[in-house]
Parts: sequence; structure tokens; C-alpha cells
Amino acid sequence: MAEKKENLQGLTVKKAVDFSEWYNQAVLKAGLADYAPIRGFMVIMPSGYALWEQVQRGLDREFARLGVKNAYFPLLIPESFFKKEAEHAKGFAPELAWIEREADGERVAIRPTSETIIYSFFAKWIRSWRDLPFRMNQWCNVLRWEVKQTKLFLRTREFLWQEGHCAYATEKECVDEALVVLEEYEKFCQDVLAIPVVAGVKTEAERFAGAKDTFTVEALMPDGRALQMGTSHNLGQNFAKTFGVKFLDEKGVEQLVWQNSWGVSTRLIGALVMVHGDDKGLVIPPRIAPHKAVIVPIIFEDSKKDVLTAAGKLAEGLAEFSVFVDDRDQYSSGWKFNEWELNGIPLRIEIGPRDVKSGSCVIVRRDTGEKKTVKLSDARKTVENALEEIQTNLFSTAKSFLDKNTVEANSWNELGKAIEERKLVLAAFCGSAECGKKIKEKTTASSRCIPFNQKPAKSKCVVCGKPAEKKGFFAKSY
Repeated sequence: MAEKKENLQGLTVKKAVDFSEWYNQAVLKAGLADYAPIRGFMVIMPSGYALWEQVQRGLDREFARLGVKNAYFPLLIPESFFKKEAEHAKGFAPELAWIEREADGERVAIRPTSETIIYSFFAKWIRSWRDLPFRMNQWCNVLRWEVKQTKLFLRTREFLWQEGHCAYATEKECVDEALVVLEEYEKFCQDVLAIPVVAGVKTEAERFAGAKDTFTVEALMPDGRALQMGTSHNLGQNFAKTFGVKFLDEKGVEQLVWQNSWGVSTRLIGALVMVHGDDKGLVIPPRIAPHKAVIVPIIFEDSKKDVLTAAGKLAEGLAEFSVFVDDRDQYSSGWKFNEWELNGIPLRIEIGPRDVKSGSCVIVRRDTGEKKTVKLSDARKTVENALEEIQTNLFSTAKSFLDKNTVEANSWNELGKAIEERKLVLAAFCGSAECGKKIKEKTTASSRCIPFNQKPAKSKCVVCGKPAEKKGFFAKSY
């Protein structure tokens, strides 16, 4: 009980003053997650996991529409699998957590990602052109050991994610669907999470280990750091060659498949907290909120029965919005108001004895704090409209922030100054690993992506001055 009361003292720092500490308090005090006893790990609490379940449900619907089926593969991967694909093995070598005991005479590691083990089975399951396209996804946990500082949902050794893996007869199909999935991620971020993103392709130095191309959607957090929200990869035929994933085409000729992979993780929840939260706590967009509204009855002993009855009937009429009644006796109404503000529920509906007599209720928006007294007969329509308005307002506010903090740099000095000011910077870039390394060394920023649909331009790289046909986004990042 003491811990609960302490949590509800609210956040003790302002978002604009100490963003990192504000974020930690918002996650902890809203009960989304907690630190595990082993450094680099976290406990996802029921409220945090409910958000992840919303992510799963929303994306699973889209995956199913694309013909993707869910499966599950083993947690442990034999060492020999990692050694087969050299670039992939090199890229993930520092991340591997090896098991002390051998399995069947071989070292095994906890999966950092599952390409190797999944494609060993693709080689068994895919035989003919009739088996293609072959689309599969798994929701699981992965472990990446190289985490020096824990940041709940953003930087942990273990995290939850989904990883899609697909095989095709042609590279065009492969790339086209990798981009279709990326577009689904973009839509989900913007339409559901209310977080605007920029989409593009990673530079060679930043792409996924073993991929031919990596496509990404990136968001800008309020502290001026970019966050990779989701990626899809054109793996080409690299893994197909290594693991023997072949098929007989319509002419009976043996061919290698083309493959892509794609994924998002629980860092989406961290982004949600950072982008929309305020000094009172979380602000959850309605379309991702497990509960769209809470009804808080204002209880006095002489009217308790009538108020609770009215609250129950109101909840029944709003059932489609996953509304519930907070009828706990041990807490005051004011205490509950503070709790639900901290937890970010989109709407709070207050109903007391005066409201019962007048046949009304008070609806309070979490994003603006606006209060509106409405007739009970109008509550459903008012709630429906308010939820859409909140969703729109949260995205509009976040989009305005992104637009105001996205700038273009035409020189090395302008690039450095903009990055120092925590902006998302668009600049002409030759794409070389050397220039990307220099930017990272001098500014600690990295290339986020080369945005899609650019017209070739006769520009000069802001780093080396060599011709650059494309412009890229740069920012400090998580």
C-alpha cells in the first residue's frame, strides 16, 4: 500500500527539464515495467504488456491479410548455424549469449534473431514454385548481450518482438513485399500510435548484417534523438545460398529463393511514452489504449447505490469502447483522477449524485484536460467524437514537433550545428562508410535513412564534397 501511495505522488521532474529521468519515472510510476534483478533485463508489467498485446493484435490483422502465418522456432541456435553466413555471424558475434552446456556436442546461443534457424527449415519445407511465396512470422523474445546501459523498453538485453521471414521466386516480389510491410509499419505508427515517421533505406554501413538492403521507418523523440521504429530487409539470396533454400521452377530448373525479413519490437511502447507523455504521466492514443475510458463514480454514502447503478448502466452503453467503472471504496475520487491521469487513459467520465439527478455526466480529455458536461443520452456519441479528436490531436501535435525540428544542412558546419541543436537533419550524402564514420565520430549522430522518392540531385556531400545524388537524414539516436 505504501508503495502504491508513493507512486501516486506523481512525477517529480518536468519533461522539458530532465527528459531521461522523466521517462524513467513515467514508465515506472505508471506500472508499465520495472527493472529485473539482472542488469539489462526488465519485467513488463500488466499495463505495459496490455499495450504490447494491442500491438500484436493490430499488426497480426495486417499480416494475415498479406497471407503471413504465425509459427514458433527454438530459443537456442547451434553455433554451426551462425558460422555458415559470414557477414551475419560477424554482425551478431558481440551480441551472442552462449549457453555453458553444449547441446548434442555443440555450443548453442540464445537467439539474437532467427534467420539462421528458420532458413534451415525453409530448406526442408520449400521444394517447388508452388510453395512460393512462403510467408511466416513469429512473436518471441530475443537476447542481445551488448547493452551497456539499461533504458526500459528502449535498450534492454532481452526484448519482445515479431520477426517475419518470407521466400519468393523473384527479387521483385521479395522487394515489393518488403516495402509493403514497411508501409504497414508506417501506417501503424502514424494511424494507431499517432507517431509520425520518415521512411527510407539504410546506408550500406547501417544495414542489417547479411542484407542486400534495409528499409526503415524512423521517428524523432522529444529530446531530439531518432528512434528506429521498424525495419524490413531485402536479404537477396545470401541466406538461400548458405542454407540451401531452393525450389524447382515451372520449367523444372532448380533455383535459389529470394528472401526478406522484417520486424518491430517493444521499443514502440517506449516511443509511445516519450512522444505523447506529459508532466502528469502517460497519454495513450485511443486506438492503442486497451481501455478508452474509465468511469469514476463520485460516491457519498447516502447516494452510493444510485450513483453506482447509473455508472454501471453508462458502462454498458459504452461497452464498445472497453469502458470500465472504478468503484474501489478505499480510494477517494481525487486519488483516482490522479491515478488515471498518470496511467494515460484517454477519457475520464465522472458521475456523482448531482449528475444522476440531472441525467448527465462529465467527460474529461486526458490530452487537453478539457471538461464537458453532457446528457447521458448523448454520452456515446460524445465519447466516440472525443476519442477521434484525441487521436487526431496527438498525431497533429507530434507531426508539428517533427516538422519544426527537421532542418536541411548545406555544409559540414550547418550539419554539426543542427545536430548539436538536436534536430533531424537532411543533408547531401555520398553514402560512403568513411563519411558516415566521420559524422558519427565528430557529432555522435548517425545516418538514419536515405528517404524514398527523391529526385536525383546534383549536390555535393557535406562531408567530403564529392558528388551526391541523394540526401540523407542524420540525428543522434537511441
